[in-house]
Amino acid sequence: MKLAQLLQKTLGLFAAIVLFLMMTITAVDVVGRYFFNKPLAGGFEITEIGLALLIYCALPLVSARREHIVIDTFDVFMSAGVKTFLNRMADVICFIALAGVGYILFKRAIRVAEYGDTTNVLLLPLAPVVYTMSGMIVIAGLMHLVLIFVPHADQAASDSKEVTP
Repeated sequence: MKLAQLLQKTLGLFAAIVLFLMMTITAVDVVGRYFFNKPLAGGFEITEIGLALLIYCALPLVSARREHIVIDTFDVFMSAGVKTFLNRMADVICFIALAGVGYILFKRAIRVAEYGDTTNVLLLPLAPVVYTMSGMIVIAGLMHLVLIFVPHADQAASDSKEVTP
């Protein structure tokens, strides 16, 4: 199994587990709040952490599958070469932006670890969460670096049409 496939399956499984845990925590919190007048202590904090992990762990998956939001209004007026160039430029820009944000977030994670920041109720350390977020952003950026050299599906389809007699 290729590294990219292993990464996608691992991140997909992790995201699914986090989402399931968030749903379970929310259900327990709601039942506790409305039926027993006793909400789940720290439920909101755990949900916040889960949401951050879910979003940042799903970002490399979205990047690898090229499922970011795209506005393709003018695509019908462009040649295949122009589309290829613009797609590659988008991947270059995404790589640079995500690498920069990952670097800034990693510096923030170091500061959060040095200060020993925790959540308010459960006193869970926040540094591992921020380190994970920065790592996932960097992985998403690296996905775009790889995608610079991988043709888009519509490009590959148009290339095969041109070659076929």
